[in-house]
Amino acid sequence: MANGRRALLFAITTVVCGSILLAGCSDSKSGGTKKTITITYRDDGAGENGTLYKWLKDVAAKYSNDKVEIKQTPIQASEGDYFAKIALALKSKDTAPDIVTEDTFMINSDASAGYLSPLDDRLKDWSDWTNGSFIEAMKKGVTASDGKIYGVPYNTDSRGLWYNKNIFKQVGLPENWVPKTWDEVLDAARTVQQKAGSDVVPIWMNMGKATGEATSMQTYEMLLYGAGERLYDDKSGKWIVKSQGILDALNFVATVNKEKLGPPLSKVLNGQAGNTSSREYLPKGKLAISLDGSWIPGNYLENGAAPWPEYKDVLGFAPMPTSKGQAPGSITLAGGWALSIPKNAQHKDEAWDFIKFALNKENTEKLVIASGNITVRADVAKDPEYTKMPFNEIATDYLKNAEFRPAQDKYPEVSTQIQTMVESVASGTAPDAAAAKYAQDVTRIVGADKTIEK
Repeated sequence: MANGRRALLFAITTVVCGSILLAGCSDSKSGGTKKTITITYRDDGAGENGTLYKWLKDVAAKYSNDKVEIKQTPIQASEGDYFAKIALALKSKDTAPDIVTEDTFMINSDASAGYLSPLDDRLKDWSDWTNGSFIEAMKKGVTASDGKIYGVPYNTDSRGLWYNKNIFKQVGLPENWVPKTWDEVLDAARTVQQKAGSDVVPIWMNMGKATGEATSMQTYEMLLYGAGERLYDDKSGKWIVKSQGILDALNFVATVNKEKLGPPLSKVLNGQAGNTSSREYLPKGKLAISLDGSWIPGNYLENGAAPWPEYKDVLGFAPMPTSKGQAPGSITLAGGWALSIPKNAQHKDEAWDFIKFALNKENTEKLVIASGNITVRADVAKDPEYTKMPFNEIATDYLKNAEFRPAQDKYPEVSTQIQTMVESVASGTAPDAAAAKYAQDVTRIVGADKTIEK
């Protein structure tokens, strides 16, 4: 879930029954004891209105194992703070939950650190996994560099340019907008700035450290990859720390801020920036263009965090073009989320049994429809209830040009430096100076022998 995709991870939780941590709790109705299966995830501010909260509550209520209690205790945390807290929780048997959601980009790192349990032996006996119910390509995202599988994926996503058709019509821009270059995106934002009034933000992108991976993936990497560059050179096995593509991506960010085409820094550098843009500014007609993920419509459903029945008619979802329109013409970064079992989990067998139930066809379909994400199950992808959802078809089509974050142990640390670099440019630092600092910091993290300049 940040996602990019928007980020939906399980938060740190400690469940205490009496004086025993994560132990079986007395259940007077059954006359025995129940094992408490703890599930941790990040609350992005929606609380009990959150999609995951509602889904888990529904799945737990339908779960037929009366010897197990499913316990979710979401906490609020910015995405920027979240990964460090999860890592701390997974290190200890006293704080590790039984089930944790993993952004697929974190799986290799967390598995290499010894935080997760491999699931291969369990998966080979699960017919859903072996009979083609899951899209085969999606299994790569939960496979670590050691070749083992450390999670069951439950969604994926794509990214593009959400835009408000009413605002576009008002300022004379096409309602069926398909920009071919970055200049066309910027020109559309300039038109909105000139004609729509000061109450409308022309374009919004995540640009702060507080929005964490959303800044790295949905902004910088969408731009970097669209400029024809990559973070990591697979042929040499080295991180690219200097290139024209890096400067091109940062210059796009600098242009948006220099020309005041984006929101005030107080809004965009806030940890709730993603929610502000999608749940407030877009529905209220205060934002024209938003570089964001395919899950955004999940907010607008009847049971979403910001119900907006008209969204399907008001919004458009344009592909993010490459910088100069070069092949393949558009770009998207794809991510996804998975349920994993920590190495230090107390009740691994029970956790696995619940995962199989939670991620069966019926329950997975309910989650992706409610969240607005793209399914990882081939059987759900063919279901009419899924295909009739607005934007699902186009969001899935964007995956044909999808790129992925490097499956490298050091990526999370490099990503933190990306966020620092982008925020510094958003705050006024010259792109070349920010890029030079990034090169120094990444070299320090991965070693000079693991870097390359172009």
